[in-house]
Amino acid sequence: QVLLDESGGGLVQAGGSLRLSCTASGRSFRNNTMSWYRHSPGKEREFVGGSNWIGDVNYADSVMGRFTISRDNAKNIMYLEMNSLVVEDTAVYYCAARVIRSANVPDDARLYTYWGHGTQVTVSS
Repeated sequence: QVLLDESGGGLVQAGGSLRLSCTASGRSFRNNTMSWYRHSPGKEREFVGGSNWIGDVNYADSVMGRFTISRDNAKNIMYLEMNSLVVEDTAVYYCAARVIRSANVPDDARLYTYWGHGTQVTVSS
């Protein structure tokens, strides 16, 4: 059974930082693109950013320069380092993984096969 398990969410004040982890089990994603999405009430699910196995990264404009994605392929973990958090970053954050081996880092959620259960990030003012 393939599982993606997000952790590291919590409550943080605006301007603060959090690091999320996405731990994969059941198969290796070292040769696949993995990405982060977020969803907040009243809004559509939003692409945050993603990374292919080469290290190419694609970020949403809203998080560019504040968020950093990294991967430890040996441990099958993807990280999301979030700095300078703002209230608008409040959401449930999900990690997702593609099955197809492609260097693309798409923002289209339909192209991702595996999804985690999400971790809540709340930024207070």
